[in-house]
Amino acid sequence: MIALVGDAEIAFDDIGTGLPVVFLHAFPLNRTMWDPQVGALVAECRCIPIDFRGFGESTAVGPYTIDRYADDVVGVLDTLQIERAVVVGLSMGGYVAFAMWRRHRARVRGLVLADTRAPADSAETVERRRAMIDAAEDQGSSAVANMQIAGLMGTTTRDKRPDIYDAVHRMMAQAPSGGIIGALEAMIERPDSTPTLATIDVPTLIVVGDEDVLTPAKDARIMQASLPGSRLEILQQAGHLSNVERPAAFNTVVSEFVGSLLYN
Repeated sequence: MIALVGDAEIAFDDIGTGLPVVFLHAFPLNRTMWDPQVGALVAECRCIPIDFRGFGESTAVGPYTIDRYADDVVGVLDTLQIERAVVVGLSMGGYVAFAMWRRHRARVRGLVLADTRAPADSAETVERRRAMIDAAEDQGSSAVANMQIAGLMGTTTRDKRPDIYDAVHRMMAQAPSGGIIGALEAMIERPDSTPTLATIDVPTLIVVGDEDVLTPAKDARIMQASLPGSRLEILQQAGHLSNVERPAAFNTVVSEFVGSLLYN
């Protein structure tokens, strides 16, 4: 399905009935990374995975900012006439979830922050992102996929599940280079969300893979300590894409969390 949000066409799925749950994907993937969750949760939730502008089936229309991605998500909710939703964001999707809370907190019923972090980019991370921008401009999306893939996958997945590794690499290599460059610039420019944590007063679940090297479990523990009443789940044998690498475990903790919201 397509929602016209300003000058962009934002692609999404709307599957199931019940409590609305929005899924926000990682960089540089698309909404299909959430297929294992949609398949598992559709019986109890209204599942709405969304492609950020410049990814998947959404149009590549700039300028790109984390705030604009958040506004696009709210534009989809407006199209569907949904007042409030649980927001599930992984990695870059988590950055967008923070922006949604700052800009549209009345629309957020609960948060799942998976394999993400609150602080702004370090100088080292900015340098790495700028190298990916150069690669995307000179060599295209496949070069970025080659640079990014190892960090996204845990050692267990790399060693034992080459099918997952290859599928994620293909998804990244198919991303439009314009969307990749725009997202990298958006992440570099995003604000520090650390002060946002103390303002979050909706139920929040933090999920991280124990093999995540990009946003490791120690960062998730710091985030939990700064976010009142939040719950932390560390998934074993999962890297940065914990929902793809350990889908059954991820689905279990998210399903339990969403179920708890139905009675609160």
